[in-house]
Amino acid sequence: MAEIPLIGTDRQLLVDEYWIADSRGVSRRLHEPMRRNTAIPADRPWERGGVSYMTVFADGGRYRAWYRCDGDNPIRDDRRQPLIACAESGDGVHWEKPSLGLVEFEGSTDNNLVWQGPGNNLSLFRDDGPNVPADERYKGIVRTSDLLALVSPDGLRWRLRQEGPIHTDRPFDSHNIVFRDPFRGDYVIYARGVAGRGDFRGGVRWVRRSTSSDFESWSEWESIDVGREPDEHLYTNACVPYERAPGTYLMFPSRFVKERKPVPDWPHGPGVNDILFLSSRDGVRFDASLREAFLRPGPNPDNWHERAIYMEHGLLHTAPGEISLFGMESWRLPSNRIRRYTLRTDGFVSVHAGFAGGEFTTPAFVFSGGELELNYSTSAAGSLGVELQRADGAPVEGRTLSDFGERYGDEIDGAVSWNGRGVEDLAGEPVRLRFTLQDADLYAFRFRDPKG
Repeated sequence: MAEIPLIGTDRQLLVDEYWIADSRGVSRRLHEPMRRNTAIPADRPWERGGVSYMTVFADGGRYRAWYRCDGDNPIRDDRRQPLIACAESGDGVHWEKPSLGLVEFEGSTDNNLVWQGPGNNLSLFRDDGPNVPADERYKGIVRTSDLLALVSPDGLRWRLRQEGPIHTDRPFDSHNIVFRDPFRGDYVIYARGVAGRGDFRGGVRWVRRSTSSDFESWSEWESIDVGREPDEHLYTNACVPYERAPGTYLMFPSRFVKERKPVPDWPHGPGVNDILFLSSRDGVRFDASLREAFLRPGPNPDNWHERAIYMEHGLLHTAPGEISLFGMESWRLPSNRIRRYTLRTDGFVSVHAGFAGGEFTTPAFVFSGGELELNYSTSAAGSLGVELQRADGAPVEGRTLSDFGERYGDEIDGAVSWNGRGVEDLAGEPVRLRFTLQDADLYAFRFRDPKG
């Protein structure tokens, strides 16, 4: 008999089949983010070769972004000077490149550069864990042929944390992502790897994982598991812990289709790419059952060549009900930039029913809290219904579909009840939820404390 999960008051995203025990007339729908404004244009002399590989997060009442820029244009010649720059924003939408006076470029420090090597492709995070030294508040990794660890007191003045590399098991030719896991407390790296053959010349481009308790000694690499043999090339991964749903990890890998070359006479080899969506409940096993693209190259012909688009690392809550994501586009071309995209909060995947209607029932679980909260959207003619059931499927008296009535609208954190009745009397008991949907989408649910 399967163990009944304890979900407490944690939000549950409907990104996989985990919460669908029985269903009729519903399907999971992947939602594509909307293209918005240019966030980081390649408009400075030290960005002539392009901007890419960005990490972004909220930091001290503002937003900050660190990104790679190339001092020379690889279209023009083979010379590159990979550098790391920092941008700031008050709203996550409009970005500025402050003059920091830290790194010299072409005889001047009037720029926003913060690192000139060794290494490039910086991934970083602010470490607010216990007993972290002030001069190591910010931590990151860069790649040479190996991985090096960096630390900083302020995210601007960086130094190598140790003399040698922290990992030497190549390849690392990508944006290798590092963060402190907010759910488990350890440090995690998701890096470029190869499935089937551990070198650059064979196998499938893949994603692997290593952990550490002290940011110094790291575990052996473990490939992520998608429940099947790797049959698509996954390049950059952009993995994030989604803190609105504790225990949930989201990944936005670049899918590289190496056999295709729709742009004639492209000098850098074959291939096109798009962005996929993967999710995980343990950081190792990822659901990859939604195989359509999360983000397509789109109508811009500059995005139809090898490695033209990548999803950058980090999600920002930039408006009520809105998440901002960032993606590099048009790599290797003068039109290269980092663009902002938006998505509904929690709105990566929904359980959807059309006008004919449908329903699904969750497996049994145990919750705490006293109020059911839903992230849902219906049409003007659509509706949502909810029934609370015992673990054996029997409806709970006073919490049936008829008691719930008909709900319609569009809410991110919508509290619902049955004729004004909550669920506090059932906290701690195994229950199930039955949802009915008509021309509606359900993105997430949780049981919250009505007082907090």
